[in-house]
Amino acid sequence: MTDETEARPPGTPEGRGHPGGDPGEQSPLQARAEFIKNRSWDSVVGFNRGACARGGTEHGLNPETGSACAAEWEKARGEEVTFLEFLDFLKEFHRRAPFLFFNGNTFADVARQVSAAIFAELPPLRRREMLSAIAHYVAGVLDRDAMIAAVDSLWRRARMSAGDRVRTLRGSMRGVIVRVLDDGRLAWRPDGQAGELVALPESLRPDL
Repeated sequence: MTDETEARPPGTPEGRGHPGGDPGEQSPLQARAEFIKNRSWDSVVGFNRGACARGGTEHGLNPETGSACAAEWEKARGEEVTFLEFLDFLKEFHRRAPFLFFNGNTFADVARQVSAAIFAELPPLRRREMLSAIAHYVAGVLDRDAMIAAVDSLWRRARMSAGDRVRTLRGSMRGVIVRVLDDGRLAWRPDGQAGELVALPESLRPDL
């Protein structure tokens, strides 16, 4: 991470978050950290100002919820939570609407920026898909289960290696990865075939 608090590595005891992932392998949604330690409420206000400027509307705080949300945000900055709890936290603030306009965009932008630092080492396409799923969840466009499935699937695909079982996106073919090529593509052998196929990681998914 850059200016974010480092998430705990795999193997750290999990909290109330998503229990997904294979045994012995921690889902990124289980990683724990003080995710908004370095993000003051003023920085969130700045995100909303930018969203309002792009949308051609006037920035302003919701007089009914703005002050309470500001206080709760500052109080939460020192709390260590799972990454999933952090995303739930952002979505809840979106629902409470502390700003007059663009609450969804504002908290989705926060989620996207924090996530970009966490997943900086992912290949560009998978990183973009990961950030999109996370931002759409916070903005209320994607439901929770779909977001969890997307994040875990993208994370597992980023960690695929020789010997892993895989299948095509539609499940019409299954097989095993033979080796990972230097350019990141996967050489894999479909079940019942002697020859190998070469595919982009995005075209395969783990066959669990």
